[in-house]
Amino acid sequence: MATKKVGAAGKFGARYGKKLRDNYAKIHASSKKKYNCPVCAREKAVRRLSFGVWECKNCKTKFASGAYEFRGEDFKK
Repeated sequence: MATKKVGAAGKFGARYGKKLRDNYAKIHASSKKKYNCPVCAREKAVRRLSFGVWECKNCKTKFASGAYEFRGEDFKK
């Protein structure tokens, strides 16, 4: 069960060590976060579809970017 203090890593309980749980929580948060679209400039519209595939919900543009974090500066005109 996730808690406010540890976030998504709460499902691991006391197992696997603090460093691994902290890394997991950081990666999980960045992959679930919504990002700004570099094409239509809409805020919080780009979401992760799968490993390295991101899509803007507004203009339906698909991007190939980072596996867990969207790097929108690669797509600016």
